[in-house]
Amino acid sequence: MAELLDPRNDFLFKRIFGSEENRDVLLAFLNKTFIEVGKPPLTEIVLLNPYTEKDAPRDKQSILDIRGKTTEGELINVEMQLFNKYDTEKRTLFYWSKLYSGQLQEGQSYKMLKKCVAINILNYSFLPNQQYHSVFHLREERSGIPLVDDIELHFLELPKLDDHAVPVESGGLVNWLLFLKGADKSNWEVLTMNEPVLKKAMDTLEFLSQDAEARRLYEDRQKFLHDEASMIEGALAEGEARGERKKALEMAKKLLAHGVEVSIISQASGLSESEILAMKERN
Repeated sequence: MAELLDPRNDFLFKRIFGSEENRDVLLAFLNKTFIEVGKPPLTEIVLLNPYTEKDAPRDKQSILDIRGKTTEGELINVEMQLFNKYDTEKRTLFYWSKLYSGQLQEGQSYKMLKKCVAINILNYSFLPNQQYHSVFHLREERSGIPLVDDIELHFLELPKLDDHAVPVESGGLVNWLLFLKGADKSNWEVLTMNEPVLKKAMDTLEFLSQDAEARRLYEDRQKFLHDEASMIEGALAEGEARGERKKALEMAKKLLAHGVEVSIISQASGLSESEILAMKERN
């Protein structure tokens, strides 16, 4: 049997949760997410951008997110982030605002705007707390009075789910996150005991893992994601290096102004003596 693919790959995630035939899988996952924070479960979800065979692994618009609408007209956006692209909070607000403002046609009243919920599943730690599930709303700072209920942001941080966490026998979001966190089949039987719909997600993963075309598209997407993450890390490292050099140059300049010996400045700043001598000559 082929090795199981990683369901955290956003291409695969959308195949499992964002196709019409697996709409019940998405609904079950959303309800476990909402119930955990005291929200009532949904009765139905309509996919606004269901997965199709035309979706390409490099197509950012069709692959990276799942968008749905409830029977009340509320919009829900679900994203899986395998790697940290940084500025997560600003990125989330930007995509939430596009979803929210995109509801209105020209001339329509603001009263037409419906609540928008963003659910971010992160494969990295993001918030400075120990909670794997955090929810944000727009509230008055001191009294907690809500300004409007139209904004709701969920962050599900997989690394904060203890590696030794056990499946919840009564069913719950933890079971779904354990499935997403790793493809270890040793606890699948326990996970599905009280989560029958989760078994459908697992069956879909097994099927896709054995499908040659799905594996090819998965590998293509995985390579793209790794390359993108490497470029981001490289740019950050380069920026940090430039920042450190700027600090070193400023330090050397100040020490020269105070008459400190070149050899001592070199040791303190990490710059070569020739660089410091050249700086001294220019000044």
